[in-house]
Amino acid sequence: MWRVTIQCSAEGWRNYATEFKAIADKYSAIPMASKKTMGDNQRLMEFQLESVSDTEDFIEECMTLDGFTGSFESV
Repeated sequence: MWRVTIQCSAEGWRNYATEFKAIADKYSAIPMASKKTMGDNQRLMEFQLESVSDTEDFIEECMTLDGFTGSFESV
């Protein structure tokens, strides 16, 4: 099992929220947490995925969206 952390800027979210949600649905990412920071409105989201290859592909696809970054760890 893998925990994926995705961060994005407020602008990135405004521009690519729909595309991001489609990517998360594509990989059946299970939402664990979602936070919006005060001040700069940056978003921090955590998901759970079963497969390491899906996890890597999910992050890679998310990072094609401007303002999005990601990391993952085993849980």
